Amino acid sequence: MRRTKRYRVHSHNSLWQIYKTVPFLKVVKNFIFIQLGRYTPWLSVKNWMYRTFLRMKIGKESALALMVMPDTMFPEKIHIGENSIIGYNTTILAHEYLIEEYRLGDVHIGDEVMIGANCTILPGVTIGDGAVVSAATLVHEDVAPGSFVGGNPMHVIYTKEEMDKRKLQ
Repeated sequence: MRRTKRYRVHSHNSLWQIYKTVPFLKVVKNFIFIQLGRYTPWLSVKNWMYRTFLRMKIGKESALALMVMPDTMFPEKIHIGENSIIGYNTTILAHEYLIEEYRLGDVHIGDEVMIGANCTILPGVTIGDGAVVSAATLVHEDVAPGSFVGGNPMHVIYTKEEMDKRKLQ
């Protein structure tokens, strides 16, 4: 179950009311630093920019690969643990604008998590410590620590116990 807070809107769809929910200059600033970060090859510089200018929480030694797209509107709602890898071209969303409402939710990515390329992580999910998310997965619900998930719709490929057994073989 995703943990998001819902905000009802009236009249037009919620995206038409975007600058009532987030200041325009904040979006411009976030967009600039996200675009710089997406192409920055130095992981320490990228993490510093994201922590300093976007207020993202990123643990030591975590790596956001080339073209990772953090949420432009609410990057401060993204929490990434230590020694995790976020794969190429992955999108991490902390908001969703719908017709009659918009939703906000923190995204928590644990320690030593591996997220493959081209994934989309929806708002309000937690990916537990040591989890593995295969490439091109839509993460629409929580991922248990140590498990291996993949697909669209996302499903468990191996539980933590099964992963531990495979490591011993």
